[in-house]
Amino acid sequence: MNTLRQAYFCVLDNYYSGPAMDPKALLKSAFAAYTQDLMRRDADRADLRLPELTGNRDTDWAAFAKVLGAGDVSALRAAIIAMVAGLHDNHARAVRPTPQPEGGPTGTGIVGISARQGQQLDPAAKPPLFITGVLPGSPAAKAGIRPGDIIVKANGVPAFIGDTVNQSIVEAFATNPVKLTLKRPTTGRTRTVELKEGPITRQPPAVTSKKLADGVTYIQLPGFSEGAADQVIAKLRDKPKAVVLDLRGNGGGSPREVTRLLGAFAHGKVTSYFCPLKGECVPNRTDDSVPLLGSRLIVLTDRGCASACEDFSAAVKDNGLGTLVGTRTAGAVSGPSQAYLLDDGSAVFLPKVRHLGPAREIIDTIGVPVDHSAPITALDLATGRDPGMDKALALV
Repeated sequence: MNTLRQAYFCVLDNYYSGPAMDPKALLKSAFAAYTQDLMRRDADRADLRLPELTGNRDTDWAAFAKVLGAGDVSALRAAIIAMVAGLHDNHARAVRPTPQPEGGPTGTGIVGISARQGQQLDPAAKPPLFITGVLPGSPAAKAGIRPGDIIVKANGVPAFIGDTVNQSIVEAFATNPVKLTLKRPTTGRTRTVELKEGPITRQPPAVTSKKLADGVTYIQLPGFSEGAADQVIAKLRDKPKAVVLDLRGNGGGSPREVTRLLGAFAHGKVTSYFCPLKGECVPNRTDDSVPLLGSRLIVLTDRGCASACEDFSAAVKDNGLGTLVGTRTAGAVSGPSQAYLLDDGSAVFLPKVRHLGPAREIIDTIGVPVDHSAPITALDLATGRDPGMDKALALV
């Protein structure tokens, strides 16, 4: 109960709009999840009813806690997760540490699915749903599953209902084992595979580069982790004529890495704004201590480009620093979150500010549009084609 109390007051004190929130909404979300968890375990209580709530955060908590008493540990954990999820903020979450399984990490080895956005699927996705990444030596690889294979069903759950992506397939896909109905786009052959989790080997994401043509360097940046900007800059020390920066699947990272990398392409520019609930927005600016490269910039984006990746992409577009190629970004950039440790070892992550683009536009839930559309299809993946790269080279 004390952990739930900590999470409740933490949201009200530290979340972006927490001081202006109605505490009744938080407690209602928590209570609904609490009772649902009890019902799933056949442990519901006849005396469990949400008490009258007034909107006073202290009085309401006292009434809420009195009804729950000592509380049920499993249901309390569900209540914390639901209370934070009820904020409907893509940068707010409740996290419990999970120990590594003995013998190392396990999984199916399918590490990429088109349309995936965090724990959900992109509501704007079009059919089909297909696999974009498979780890070598994994159960999926041993079963002959390849990038480009179309997921028709998972445990009998269809990937699409008409033209609308079926969010229910996420839960079906997470079962172990999972029965996948797959279609290979090159042959049209459909088969069913029962896939069990097994040992997998994940290589840490790294910045990679290669020369595409005379004076053109390709950089793949998987995330804006600490030091990522300097890794990119080091690979461009020869100051190429043009840079193709591949941010597809880049889930974000540190805003400081964004401003540092942008400093290699422009100085004196506002890259974004962080806005509190009350008061003036604070501008973020290019790191002008970074020497300018003088290179033309082409950025590849997709719906997997989220958070800090969108921060970077919007700064490039709004400031005219380069050209965006691919598809609109994810629209998951509400604001940078901070971690707050709870007494059971879990944590809640909450943004204190809201992110706006350089033109003070809202990017969260909307994304950054590209200058040239070049989506990748299942057939492209299966045959090794890359429309984004083709368009980038044509622009160069």
